[in-house]
Amino acid sequence: MTTQRRVEVSHPDRVYWPLSGITKGDLIAYYRALAPVMLPHFNDRPVTVRAFPEGIAGPSFYRRNRPANAPDWIPGVEYVTRSDRHSLTVPVIGDAAGLIWFANRGGIEFHLWASRRPRLSEPDLVIFDLDPGEKAPFEAVLEAALELRSLLADLGVSGHPKTSGGSGLHVYAGAVEGLSFETTRDWVRDVARRLDQRTSGRITPAHGSTHRGVGITVDHAQNSIGRNTAAPYTVRARPGAPVSTPLEWAEVEAGGFVPADLNLGNVPDRVRDRGDLFAPVLTERNELPPVE
Repeated sequence: MTTQRRVEVSHPDRVYWPLSGITKGDLIAYYRALAPVMLPHFNDRPVTVRAFPEGIAGPSFYRRNRPANAPDWIPGVEYVTRSDRHSLTVPVIGDAAGLIWFANRGGIEFHLWASRRPRLSEPDLVIFDLDPGEKAPFEAVLEAALELRSLLADLGVSGHPKTSGGSGLHVYAGAVEGLSFETTRDWVRDVARRLDQRTSGRITPAHGSTHRGVGITVDHAQNSIGRNTAAPYTVRARPGAPVSTPLEWAEVEAGGFVPADLNLGNVPDRVRDRGDLFAPVLTERNELPPVE
C-alpha cells in the first residue's frame, strides 16, 4: 500500500520563470503529475538538486547533502568524495512527496547518479553525453546521436535518447551487473574514439572545453562515481522551462525541433499519449563488448 504524505507548499504564486510567468505552483503541479514516470528512474539513486529559491533569475546552488531538516521519509546514502575525502549524506527520493518537498524549497532541477544504493561503485547505466560546440546547430547533435546509434547497434547494444533540456542530447544504455565506473567510462571513451574515426572528427571524445567550435563531443567523464546527469523528465532552469525529455529514435531521425520545444507546458500531455519512452533503460542489461 502506498503511503500518502502531506507536504505543505508555501508561496505557490511566486514566479520562477519571469519571461513566461511560470510559478512555483506550476512546477510543483508538474512534478506531482510526472512522478509516476520519474520515480522508477530515481529508485535508490543518489540525487543532486539544483535550487533556485527566488526563481531562475536569482541565485542558485547545488544541494548534494541531505538537508538537516529533511523529513525522516527522505533517506540519504553515505558517500566520501574521492577528491578531498569529504563525507556527504546524499539524498535519495522515493516518492512524489520527496520531489515536492525539494521543489517547495526552490529545487527546480534533479540530477541522478548512474548507480544505485547499496552498490554505489557499480553503475547500472552507461551514459553518452553529447555536447555541441557553441557554433554547432542542434541538427548536428541529432546527427551525432544517429551515428552513435549505428555504432551501438554494430556492438549489439541498445541505446535510448533524451534531450538534456539544454543544448545537448543524452543516450543511455542499461548495463549488466558487476561493472566498475572505470570500465564504463573507458568503454564510452573507446566508443567516442571510434566515432571520431568514423566521422572524420565531427564527433570526438571530450578533452578540455566541450563547448567550442562546430563539433560534438562525448563527455565520457559523466560515467564516474559521484557525477550526476539530468534526470529523465526533470525541468531545467532555462527560459521556457525545458524538460529533459525521452525521445523516439524516429523523432531524432525526423529532426525539426529544438530542446526548448519540449517543456513543462507540453511534456505531461506527451507522456499521457506515449507513456515513458525511457522505460526500457530500467530493464535492459547490455554487455559492453570490445570496440574494434
